[in-house]
Amino acid sequence: MTAGIIFDFNGVIIDDELQHCDALIATLAEYGQPLDRETYNREYLGFDDRECFRYSFGRLGRPVDDASLQQAVERKNARYEVAIRGEMRLVPGAAEFIESAALDGFQLAIVSGALRREIEMVLDLTGLRPHFAEIVAAEDVSACKPDPEGLNRARAALAIAPRRIVVVEDSLPGLAAARAAGLRCAMLSTSHPEDAIAGADLVWRDFVGHAPTELPWSHG
Repeated sequence: MTAGIIFDFNGVIIDDELQHCDALIATLAEYGQPLDRETYNREYLGFDDRECFRYSFGRLGRPVDDASLQQAVERKNARYEVAIRGEMRLVPGAAEFIESAALDGFQLAIVSGALRREIEMVLDLTGLRPHFAEIVAAEDVSACKPDPEGLNRARAALAIAPRRIVVVEDSLPGLAAARAAGLRCAMLSTSHPEDAIAGADLVWRDFVGHAPTELPWSHG
């Protein structure tokens, strides 16, 4: 029977939380909102860009209309793209794991709060794009994780039973989304310490030395 793997993107495929954090810090500074990396990791990790700015602008008392949010997202995205094109690192073992999964016949998808153009840029630069049957990006959903909308859309597109799908995540909102979608979840400790994500079905540091068959597949 066909099985599927749904990957988060930031912190699971690409090691870019630092670039996202720094781009958000710099952009919010233009609006008079201070932010440090510790606060980002505690309060913003797992949000998509619009939710980051909605949250920050609400605290500032600034407008949170679509036009204001979109302008802020574009400013942040411009900084992020410059940073990634200057230095891009994948999560250790990610490329090999994805290629192995595709060769073994797993159906692969990405569900992320990142913009589609950010995801496509990285997949094109790394040559990984052909391995993914479905991408659900920030623009494709009305609510970000921990809402399960994105995972539900990907599962429906793959047309695979929930018990035959495993989600790979790195954030607590991502784990909550997987649980809400009724899916098993493996987590990487790239964004949280292992004890903080012990509620996952499996925890790895990264993909090095691991194979898709080691994921927490249901035996029911």
